[in-house]
Amino acid sequence: MARALIVGCGCRGRLLGERLLAEGWAVRGTTRRAGAMATIEAAGIEPALADPEMPGTLLDLVGDVTVVHWLLGSAQGEPTAVAAIHGPRLERFLEKLVDTPVRCFVYEAVGTVSADDLARGEAAVAAAATTWRIPVEVVKASPSDLQGWLQSMLGATLQIVR
Repeated sequence: MARALIVGCGCRGRLLGERLLAEGWAVRGTTRRAGAMATIEAAGIEPALADPEMPGTLLDLVGDVTVVHWLLGSAQGEPTAVAAIHGPRLERFLEKLVDTPVRCFVYEAVGTVSADDLARGEAAVAAAATTWRIPVEVVKASPSDLQGWLQSMLGATLQIVR
């Protein structure tokens, strides 16, 4: 059974997780807030407390993961911290994935985060694909079209693991 890690398992992450569960996947979803863990668990997803600003907290969760979904296109917080999770924190995490069982990475490249930050994240993902041969998919479907976004995420996930 394949396992997905959804980094940023808010409303859309839970929706994606539920669909992956229906497809037979095991799903783990992260949150930075302990109070959100029960909501993730109620969706049937294994909750995990982790912070993308601290890549080590995420690396502890990938030992049995096939695909990582970086659903932070609408991340909120202090602007430099949000920029970092699409820049140096993402780059560090991708570099460390080489030494894990993770085979694929899906990046959400549209959302409320600044276009510049999302472009930096997309560039980091492309560089990882080239440098470390990590198969990646970049999803540019708008989260405002929830069904279109979900279909794009599912399509990217299934495409990348084939």
